[in-house]
Amino acid sequence: MTTCPLLFLPLLFLFIIPSFSSVTKLNVLSYGAKPDGSADSTKAFLAAWTQACASTSPASIYVPRGMFLLRNVKFQGQCKNRAISIRLDGTLVAPADYRAIGNADSWVLFQDVDGVSILGGKLDARGTALWACKNSGKSCPSGATSLSFSKSKNIVVAGLSSENSQMFHIVINGCQNVKMQGVTVTASGDSPNTDGIHVQLSSGVILNSKIQTGDDCVSIGPGATNLWMEQITCGPGHGISIGSLGKDQNEAGVQNVTVKRPHSSELRMNVQNPILIDQNYCPGNNNCPDQVSGIKVSDVTYRDIHGTSATQVAVNFDCSSKHPCSGIRLEGVSLTYKNELAAASCKHAGGTSFGVVQPTSCL
Repeated sequence: MTTCPLLFLPLLFLFIIPSFSSVTKLNVLSYGAKPDGSADSTKAFLAAWTQACASTSPASIYVPRGMFLLRNVKFQGQCKNRAISIRLDGTLVAPADYRAIGNADSWVLFQDVDGVSILGGKLDARGTALWACKNSGKSCPSGATSLSFSKSKNIVVAGLSSENSQMFHIVINGCQNVKMQGVTVTASGDSPNTDGIHVQLSSGVILNSKIQTGDDCVSIGPGATNLWMEQITCGPGHGISIGSLGKDQNEAGVQNVTVKRPHSSELRMNVQNPILIDQNYCPGNNNCPDQVSGIKVSDVTYRDIHGTSATQVAVNFDCSSKHPCSGIRLEGVSLTYKNELAAASCKHAGGTSFGVVQPTSCL
């Protein structure tokens, strides 16, 4: 069984960016990178990474202003030092032909790294042509995630912008202690499968981001634990989603997820489904297994949530008949629909409500 409590006390993580008085400094221009947006700079970036990874002292890779064309690139650990910073004043761009990177899982991948910081800069995956292909119904590549971290730890991403990803913008998979501060994600509202930040099989992740995209703002997959989201701005997009879960047998669960607004305990909503648990999720009602969910949802708190709903049912708990939701708590909730009271719906859900709760609790 899997429990999914949504509030926990803040975790403390120590992220250390080294003092630059003793850092090996590596400029990608020295390795042949060209800031013209057309010459392939992939080998130059890999050469700078190889030297930084082999350094026995902290290292800084510097990317100056300009546009640097990269194909699929993997920055591979294990490195001799645990303090590599990549300082971006420029923009990394994908090839104009989406097929050049579209059949790979990732465009820029960091794997088995420890103590890597990415500071500033922009990623432009030029995904618009691939979106058009997908929306036309033609056979197209699935698309590459713009930035991925796999089996890594002690990661800092600060001030980075990701634009027009082919598929997901950022994926955190199998990682520990990841902090994303001031990250900006931008794609059109109709861009397909462009989740802003996806987290799975990872623990100790802190997010502070502004996300405008066509799919989930933040998607939380199996095995995500101790995830703290503060000052997250979403829209357009589908909001913050936990799931889909239960697709595979013996799948890892999700625990200790917190969404918080700083300087105010109130979360403001103006969305289609402000509060939703759906254990009968079936996209397009197509090819879904005819079975009750094996996922147990429990100990979920919704506190100080105000705003409007684009649908009449603003609070919807559609839980499993085999594993009902339990320990659901509503406190200080006020949601309206077209300037009138919204409705609430509960199926196989148990819990409590405290204080003012509108629509009237159905728990």
